[in-house]
Amino acid sequence: MALLEVNNLEVFYGVIRAIKGISFYVEEGELVTLIGANGAGKTTTMQSVMGLIHPRAGEIIYDGQKINNVPSHKIVKLGMTQVPEGRRIFAELTVYENLLMGAFIEKDKSVVKADMEKVYELFPRLAERRNQVAGTLSGGEQQMLAMGRAIMSRPKLLMLDEPSMGLSPLLVDLVFDIIKQLHRDGTTILLVEQNAGKALDISDRAYVLENGVITLQGTGKELAESDSVKKAYLGG
Repeated sequence: MALLEVNNLEVFYGVIRAIKGISFYVEEGELVTLIGANGAGKTTTMQSVMGLIHPRAGEIIYDGQKINNVPSHKIVKLGMTQVPEGRRIFAELTVYENLLMGAFIEKDKSVVKADMEKVYELFPRLAERRNQVAGTLSGGEQQMLAMGRAIMSRPKLLMLDEPSMGLSPLLVDLVFDIIKQLHRDGTTILLVEQNAGKALDISDRAYVLENGVITLQGTGKELAESDSVKKAYLGG
């Protein structure tokens, strides 16, 4: 049984049908990517899975449980966490306080402390700036913080929405290195990413979403070698 299974999902904005009956799945331990152009429905799909948008039809099954109407904070307690597009850090809080917010479901202080140290190992820059107000961080540092905050919830499924957006090439490489490391460490990952080349390179499987419809699916390698994907997303 898949860790996440989405069946015939339909999402409307008013009368506009944004997601048109898509189905996909993520097996435990996989890294699965959704690629597509701006406006294809990638973020809407992620927000629906996370309980931030309520679908009109279809079902979302996580770890064997239907979660269509489960509130987002309860979904986090079930083991799913999202790093949203645009980071959405708490700008007025320090780095340390932001990370603590990610651990709101954990009551054991020793566990929180150990997880904090793990995040600081992954992101040494955050350790250096732990007492700095988060709103004063650079864009790359804010992305690290958003990822670190998500890791603090000990996710079984980590969803990343455009983690490389707006970052320098050097920081893009760093973010992808961290994603690969989290995957190697056993975290299941659902990645939405415009940098299709890098995303497909690290993906077990991938889906192409166009205008609310999944048009292609396969292994990361298969899609990277697809002529239509090369032409539309890889500059080939």
